[in-house]
Amino acid sequence: MKGKNRWSCFLMILAGIVIGGLIGTLFPNTWLNYGQTFGLTSPFLLDLGIMTVTFAMTIKITVSSIIGIIIGIIIYRFL
Repeated sequence: MKGKNRWSCFLMILAGIVIGGLIGTLFPNTWLNYGQTFGLTSPFLLDLGIMTVTFAMTIKITVSSIIGIIIGIIIYRFL
């Protein structure tokens, strides 16, 4: 475990999510792209007069992103 830290684990998981999401978008009509989307679908608008702030966030979890997370964790364990 020498040299490993939480940031490298986080980066490997994040890379797995990104690569898994990319694979899911490359094959849109397969089981890899099956998943669920949740979050704030309509933006929350905060108007302060001189400044307007918009909040919105959606997360899409697909089978390919879950596989990417698992592969990222496995790669982290072997590094």
